Amino acid sequence: MDLLYKLEGVKEHFIEVGKLIVDPDIISDMKRYVKLTKEYKDLEVIVQTYDEYKNTIENITSSKEMLANETDAEFKEMAKMEIDELSKKQEALEDKIKVLLIPKDEEDAKNAVMEIRAGTGGDEASIFVGDLFRMYSKYCDKKGWKIEIVDTSHGTSGGYKEIVFNISGADVYGILKYESGVHRVQRVPQTETQGRVHTSAVAIIVLPEAEEFDIEVKDSDLKVDSFCSSGPGGQSVNTTYSAIRITHLPTGVVAQCQDQKSKLKNYDKALSVLRSRIYEIELQKKLEADAEQRKNLVSSSDRSAKIRTYNYSQGRVTDHRINLTLYNLSGIIDGDVDEVIQPLRAHDNAEKLKFSEAV
Repeated sequence: MDLLYKLEGVKEHFIEVGKLIVDPDIISDMKRYVKLTKEYKDLEVIVQTYDEYKNTIENITSSKEMLANETDAEFKEMAKMEIDELSKKQEALEDKIKVLLIPKDEEDAKNAVMEIRAGTGGDEASIFVGDLFRMYSKYCDKKGWKIEIVDTSHGTSGGYKEIVFNISGADVYGILKYESGVHRVQRVPQTETQGRVHTSAVAIIVLPEAEEFDIEVKDSDLKVDSFCSSGPGGQSVNTTYSAIRITHLPTGVVAQCQDQKSKLKNYDKALSVLRSRIYEIELQKKLEADAEQRKNLVSSSDRSAKIRTYNYSQGRVTDHRINLTLYNLSGIIDGDVDEVIQPLRAHDNAEKLKFSEAV
């Protein structure tokens, strides 16, 4: 069987990787060690499923032999029932294995940096940024993920003109990467006196958090500025110059943090975001190189694309990439974001599966 042959090869590679991660030379090379450890964990899931799949096929073979040699009618019926159940299990395991064998993006297991910015719509766009931040905060809480705010710029009537925050947990980027793009809201704004529905837009960017060994940032390439932190309405939060703005001179990429009272902590957070933004530039080059081959995938990095509409009067959320419409806006805004993300992931995996089978 082609699948069994392929899986046997995966198991052999799994054993090889297992030997490598205990090699002292590998352990001393942190970048390679982390990469191999992640690969080992991914392969372990496939190998465990393979063992179950192989055992199921062996049980089917045994049951068929029993059916062929058995003369007792009751035992023959039992064998037929067992074969039927095992065949269904074999089919389910084959589907699972095909998905597991889809090549994974290396970035998927990383933590993420999320940036939400108000677009067209003035104060209403800022208010919606606040709504989306609460939505993702509740979603992260349900997933057991941790959020750390890096930088905020408050709106004049509530919400945020911009908010940047780190999210840490299991496979954060691989799940949240589908949220990058323009999110549109259609509703009667709090500031509207005549009850007219307005359309506003918010831009979301999700970056894989870069580790120190992912991207090298030289101190000599950095310009660091200190300034006073500010809160809502521009009021001073503290009178010390604890807020930090870092500019990466070769690329012009800028990151800042004013959430912490400690200048050092603000520097560390800003540097983490800066590193992730620079890493993402390199990632974009890779994605663009692969774009022709994978142009149908829903995890498009086109930030200018309108990906989702939240229509309050109809209680509707529509994701335009896969023509998905759900009439559970209140639940989704309350943190049930998986209702949208899971169909996107399923569609993405289906497209990847088509692509992997075609090459």
